[in-house]
Amino acid sequence: MMESRIVTSGLASLDQVLQGLRLGDNVVWQVDRLEDYMHFAEPFARQAIRDGRRTIYFRFAPHPPILPAIEGLETITVSPHAGFDSFSGNLNQIIEAEGREVFYIFDSLSALVVEWATDELLANFFQVTCPFLFELDTVAYFALTRGRHSHSSVARIRDTTQLLLDVYQVKGEMCLQPIKVWDRYSPQMFLPHVISDSGWTPVFGSGDAAALSASASRKPLQARAQSIAPWESVYRRLMQYHEAGMDLDEKTPEISALKQELSRMMIGTHPEFSRLVDNYITLDDLFAIRDRLIGSGRIGGKAAGMLLARRILVAEPGEIDFAEVLENHDSFYIGSDVFFTFLVNNDLFRLRLQLSRATRISHEEFAEVEKRFLAGRFSPEIMEQFRDMLAYFGQAPIIARSSSLLEDSFGNAFAGKYHSEYCANQGTPEDRLEAFLRAVKLVYASALNPDAMTYRRARGLGESDEQMAILVQRVSGMPYKQYFFPSLAGVAFSRNLYAWTDRIDPARGMIRLVFGLGTRAVNRVGNDYPRMIAVSHPQLRPESGGRIAKYSQWEVDLIDLEHNEFATRPLEEVLEGRDYPNLHLLVSLMKDGYPADPWKSRLETTTEALVLTFSNLLAQTPFVGLIGEMLKRLEKAYGQPLDTEFTAAVDGAGRVRINLLQCRPMRLPGATGPVQLPENIPPGRVLFRSGRTISGGVTVPIRYLLFIDPARYGAIETPEVKKSLGRIVGRINEHPDVAAGRILMMGPGRWGSSNIELGVNVTYADINNTAVLVEMAREEAGQVPEVSYGTHFFLDLVEAQIIYLPVYPGDQEAEFNGALFEKLPNVLTDLLPDAERFREIIRVFDLPAATGGLHAHVVADPQTQRAVCYLE
Repeated sequence: MMESRIVTSGLASLDQVLQGLRLGDNVVWQVDRLEDYMHFAEPFARQAIRDGRRTIYFRFAPHPPILPAIEGLETITVSPHAGFDSFSGNLNQIIEAEGREVFYIFDSLSALVVEWATDELLANFFQVTCPFLFELDTVAYFALTRGRHSHSSVARIRDTTQLLLDVYQVKGEMCLQPIKVWDRYSPQMFLPHVISDSGWTPVFGSGDAAALSASASRKPLQARAQSIAPWESVYRRLMQYHEAGMDLDEKTPEISALKQELSRMMIGTHPEFSRLVDNYITLDDLFAIRDRLIGSGRIGGKAAGMLLARRILVAEPGEIDFAEVLENHDSFYIGSDVFFTFLVNNDLFRLRLQLSRATRISHEEFAEVEKRFLAGRFSPEIMEQFRDMLAYFGQAPIIARSSSLLEDSFGNAFAGKYHSEYCANQGTPEDRLEAFLRAVKLVYASALNPDAMTYRRARGLGESDEQMAILVQRVSGMPYKQYFFPSLAGVAFSRNLYAWTDRIDPARGMIRLVFGLGTRAVNRVGNDYPRMIAVSHPQLRPESGGRIAKYSQWEVDLIDLEHNEFATRPLEEVLEGRDYPNLHLLVSLMKDGYPADPWKSRLETTTEALVLTFSNLLAQTPFVGLIGEMLKRLEKAYGQPLDTEFTAAVDGAGRVRINLLQCRPMRLPGATGPVQLPENIPPGRVLFRSGRTISGGVTVPIRYLLFIDPARYGAIETPEVKKSLGRIVGRINEHPDVAAGRILMMGPGRWGSSNIELGVNVTYADINNTAVLVEMAREEAGQVPEVSYGTHFFLDLVEAQIIYLPVYPGDQEAEFNGALFEKLPNVLTDLLPDAERFREIIRVFDLPAATGGLHAHVVADPQTQRAVCYLE
């Protein structure tokens, strides 16, 4: 039955994209040029006539004819001069008289606005005519000129028609992107398509799609209603100068003042950041932000940092032309005003005020907060702009990233405090909109999560004006099998605080690199390790020989397009078949327990196990040199160290392209220069020594020591007990006596790991009063501290000035006074009377009370990589 309703457009490649036309279809072509509409209308008419269909061309516009004279084509002229009522009535009478299964081509609907002087009547005409044509099983072609109509009118037409197809030109080549295709779906249908010898080819790669869109003539958002808001007023004054032919790059006093005013309204007012914005951001940059701004308000720290860093790299001179290296970005910005409007309209504003004044919000309370946010609604105007943005991206995976006003600013990174939500972005337009709305609401709710609230209070920002903007970015990468991910992702720092050998130059920086999405580079996840790369000596590793495979990445974060979700998959599963592009740059082959770099690019016939080492990438491509120059150029402009997030890819010619996703000032740990370790400490007074110091410093006297014995932790058989330990630690952390007297925490493996088998599952709010955090390693129990420099967790420790020390009791340079720990009395239940059942696992020592007035002191020297904790 369905097959009998399918008809052809006259273009086989178009039929393949749309899965054919159906009887009842109204097809609206949104074009910049009438010639593009003609390109599709004539083959449709000729094919319909060949198939014996009655075919009618409605002529009513002053523009040139859409169709030439074709035998079998009937042209009917209907005048719109008499107005909407007469024109609509006459057309409907003709359509009714012609009957069922007639094929129609209409002149451009945009001509009707010239006649009637209103978009509303155009939309009314379409809403009257389109359903009648649908009932009669006709197929009708219409055209709209892009940018000539109000947002609301285009939305009404979109909601009424069966197909809305966007056609635009990029460097003289025609591109097609379906916006709405009713009752049909394919995984590639809503992607942008370019014409090729084989027909319409979907553009899959994030960089290619962004470059295509950047070169297009279309605006990403439909024209917005005129506003009297000050920033719109400033924008219109600048545009008036531009339209009058004035060179806006000339720094006249008035233009400079207007530019500065516009940038402060959209980007912010921080003095250091404003200096950089004034020096590097151009008016064209500001106009581009405005064209992609949903709602109003500021774009937030994360978005501003990304834009500024990209502009610095292109503007600053050097041997490397970053305009050729950086991938295009086509991000959108949900303005900070939308956040407050959402709160007010959904009765959430008072809830935010109450929680901001609360001493602490529990994770259970926050789960209820998320439910309240998820039930919220956006205004119709914002919903239309969301639809425009999603139509622009099509089925490309996207990510909604927090970009609050305080985030990524000088002194306050908020690393990992607010959420970022991936959208696989597959399915129908309605499905994709629903998933995106959920992502935005979860990002908004994260402004009230326990870690964020604790962080703000600890930084003295509890009463600051914290509004949540959102940065919406295209996920970098390419499809591979049913997956989508970048081949390279990571974080890069302009200073390397983890120089594991004195051959490394800390001033050159460090890279933390993974295969797949960069979440595995910034989070402490599973029994997995990113590749640590010293920019000064990229071939050196902290590990060697047979230990390289153990300390490598074995799982991949990615977008599963088939299941429409963010997912984690085993590396072996993802690379099955071994035909991933440039695989030889990423992996080594395990031979006799040691990794060997492949000498050939094709690995399909190899049988050895693969391990991600990136060795050939570092040796055979300019990747490290590009990242190093990027860090050097950015640090020089900022005037201080910084950290970045990026993705990268290597094409078939060996050219490296980088997508810079984030850039923010980097806070250095308390001590980076030499620290004098005490000598001649009395026997028995040493609690532990470490030979793997990352952050340095000298602590004030510490009263409490919390100790979770690695052996006892490993013996816990009940997962629920391990999961609950983090909350007990958090309650100890916030106890008034502990907060006043300071505490040192020691525990197995990785504090903050998402895998409770590898360490205690705490968050920032559970450890923020800690002076020193110690990770103890017993490899036989699988409790190995990851050198977590570069993760959000590590940045938390740095900003809170918490000294982070890994301790390997089996190391020759390490020392652990286990006998003393066994003797000290446990005061856990003095602090938490209801925690009796945890006494055998969590031990808390009140050191002065137990030792006759002695406190713990920690001295850590980052240059010699040595630290000592002792009683005095």
